[in-house]
Amino acid sequence: MGSKAMIWRQRIGYGAADLSCNLIWQMITLYLLFYYTDVAGLAAAHVSLLFLLTRFVDGITDILMGVAIDKTNTRWGKSRPYFLIGAIPFGLLAVLTFLVPDVGETGKLIYAYITYIGLSAAYTMVNIPMASILPSLTSNANERTTLATVRIIFSLIGATAVSALTLPMVNALGGGSQAQGFFWTMLIFAVIGMLLFFFTFKNVEEKVKIKRQKVTLKTSFSGLKGNKPWYIFMINIIFMWGSYFLQQATLIYFFTYHIGRADLASIIATISSFVPLFGTLMTPFFARLMYKRTLFMIASAVNLAGIVVMLISNVNVTGLIIGAVIAASGYGLRQAIYFSMQADPVDYGEWKTGINASGLMMALNGFMGKLTFALAGALSGLLLTWGRYVPNQAQPDSALFAIKLGYLIIPAVLVVLSMVTMCFYNLDKIYPKIRAELDERYQKDETDDHQTAL
Repeated sequence: MGSKAMIWRQRIGYGAADLSCNLIWQMITLYLLFYYTDVAGLAAAHVSLLFLLTRFVDGITDILMGVAIDKTNTRWGKSRPYFLIGAIPFGLLAVLTFLVPDVGETGKLIYAYITYIGLSAAYTMVNIPMASILPSLTSNANERTTLATVRIIFSLIGATAVSALTLPMVNALGGGSQAQGFFWTMLIFAVIGMLLFFFTFKNVEEKVKIKRQKVTLKTSFSGLKGNKPWYIFMINIIFMWGSYFLQQATLIYFFTYHIGRADLASIIATISSFVPLFGTLMTPFFARLMYKRTLFMIASAVNLAGIVVMLISNVNVTGLIIGAVIAASGYGLRQAIYFSMQADPVDYGEWKTGINASGLMMALNGFMGKLTFALAGALSGLLLTWGRYVPNQAQPDSALFAIKLGYLIIPAVLVVLSMVTMCFYNLDKIYPKIRAELDERYQKDETDDHQTAL
């Protein structure tokens, strides 16, 4: 019984980290572009450039974070210490990002660059370890899927809370001022997020013994050579997350201006965050019946079907809601199996090269995800500019078409490209053999170390 309690304590502790991330990052995904353009008064083109340049800075911080994890050896492990170190900077910079002062266009833009780049670096400090720690929490493939599922469930709880509560909280706390409303809302989410990371630090443990190596940047990169499953996984990040991020960035514009129902933005955002819970809960069951890639493809097809239903529905609210439910169901299943799959190329790389480069690999995955987020944000801003969007006014047909492109048409194309890419991912078939050989190596290393000590 105690053993089961320990297992669940770790699962909940691991999931709490993604709950924290989503309380803050879902605010960034859903509302930061809107906050910058419609509340802070920054030009959409300037915000697009900000998003893009920030991600290139992230490329440096992500790689440095990955190498730092690979070099870290403490009594708490390699990844776990960063939950404690990064919690307060993450929360503080989140609040500052939604506190743009009225210091003129140039001053506001400089402030936005400083705070948003700082927040992205703090996010790297807590989010990369959340991915890199998974192979060290357990070597059991089914438990990894369960951990990834719990993580996604908690992430969706956080995303649902932000989707459902943010705009009502902004209205209630702002006293008629959206600027004040967004500040107080983010402050509440940030405090909760910091406490959750402290909880995660206390309740996870790196149990899988990994042979300590003297790791250099060159060594870490050599551990990526010939890792075809990881290369495919990296490419897929662009298409899979590009579809999601682009929809999130344009959702509020689509329902405010294209449908003319700003109140539906919160409803659809809540559906997009809450409904995936049901697909996610079923992931461990389905993962025992089929290969992970097969499950990923089925989930992607369901997600695509939902987007197509929304596209066909045009301005029909019932059709849009039905489509959103279908799309969200596929998204939940796909996201959960994606995070379970993410740990497997780490084992493949160690099996092939003898080097465990989990820190660098997850850092590069994180960088690709952030770059995709930036490209989606930049594309959203460019589409608005191209369509001649003007904040808080009736929009021309060109702007409405640009918004529709960003919310439905381009995301559908990206889901198709994601499915095509994953057709080339074949790690599932040989993974049991890889895991067994790695376990044999670990056992031999422990035996050798014990004999040397004697």
